[in-house]
Amino acid sequence: MIRSTHAVRAAALAGAAALVLAACGGSGDSGGDATDSASAAGSTDPLIVGTLLPQTGSLAYLGPPEIAGVGLAIKEINEAGGVLGQDVVQEDADSSDADHAEVATQSVTDLLSKKVQVIIGAASSSVTLNVVDDITAAKVVQISPANTATKLSGYSPFYFRTAPPDTVQGAALGNLITGDGHSNVGILVFNDDYGTSLRDVVEKTVEDAGGTITYGKKGQEFDPAASSFDSDITALLATNPDSVVVLAFEQTKQIIPALVGAGVDPSTIYLVDGNTADYSADFQPGTLEGAQGTIPGAFPSDEFQAKLKTVDANLKDFAYGPESYDATILAALAAVKGKGTDGTTIQKNLAAVSGANGGEECSTFKDCVALLDDGKDIQYKGQAGVGPFNADNDPSSAFIGVYKYGADNKNVWVKAVEGSVK
Repeated sequence: MIRSTHAVRAAALAGAAALVLAACGGSGDSGGDATDSASAAGSTDPLIVGTLLPQTGSLAYLGPPEIAGVGLAIKEINEAGGVLGQDVVQEDADSSDADHAEVATQSVTDLLSKKVQVIIGAASSSVTLNVVDDITAAKVVQISPANTATKLSGYSPFYFRTAPPDTVQGAALGNLITGDGHSNVGILVFNDDYGTSLRDVVEKTVEDAGGTITYGKKGQEFDPAASSFDSDITALLATNPDSVVVLAFEQTKQIIPALVGAGVDPSTIYLVDGNTADYSADFQPGTLEGAQGTIPGAFPSDEFQAKLKTVDANLKDFAYGPESYDATILAALAAVKGKGTDGTTIQKNLAAVSGANGGEECSTFKDCVALLDDGKDIQYKGQAGVGPFNADNDPSSAFIGVYKYGADNKNVWVKAVEGSVK
């Protein structure tokens, strides 16, 4: 999920192609009349934003840009006068990964004890599914910058995300594969909500285009905790695919060398946001040359990357930094619009400040607050380039970046496609 630093968001937008598809998931409700158990309705206490993002575990490389995105947003909010005249407070907690579920559970308990009204996270859909009920039952707003599992669409009135569901990335990936001329696609997918959700959409997209999934259908997932994936790779190769999709996390470091060693042309390998990483220190030169991957989100501009580095000077990767930043700005604007920092007030106003009801466009917290103070409706246009929240609290549109690997096993941004969620 590590993005190249040699392209700009403007280029991404200019190169975007339309991709329209229907989203799966239950109906959501952006409204609600529940009372906040953590703070009184209409509270003007200082806004406390908690982060539930990976500091440890297999997704720890995602944590720094996401945490920096929240930190940058809060820095700019406070420089503009804060929320309702008071500085916003940031409380960070570790989400780890799905294999260490107890970490996120304890972190949520700790964050709720600190009276947070908003939690940004988790990065992993599986982690969110383990804790979302505890968060939303407390009438605390949860906004994930990276969850993509389709089963989270419309999950709760208090759950939102600034990353698109897998219907967008899965369709973009499926169209990329078939557009490259492949028609017999093998999928190595781990038995995880994230992997199977993506697999289902890729499978449908490929088959709708006249292609065939030779391996990786339901019941052919691999155990993510296995020590070896050789038998899965052998089974896949026995079906003679002309391309291979790898839907996994850190297991990819074992799978790729095995595939290439078995004769698979790396230019026929496709990855996704969970494993489109920098493998220059892991593989021999040329191992992934020509392979492609997709990552949701508009490519962050050089200017925005520089701003993130003012929060974390050691940042090298920027995946989901824009989505984390936007999630925080939107939460703060919802509190300003509703004139309350409690979770219920924020929840009731999030869709509105995202532009669900139309309104005047604005791109900074300061400018958006000025419009709200003038009694105007707004549409926040953030760094991630997503559309307003829809009825399922998903972004109504989003960009998917396409990346390609060079001989150094590093990925470079190539283009972006735009997907609409309806």
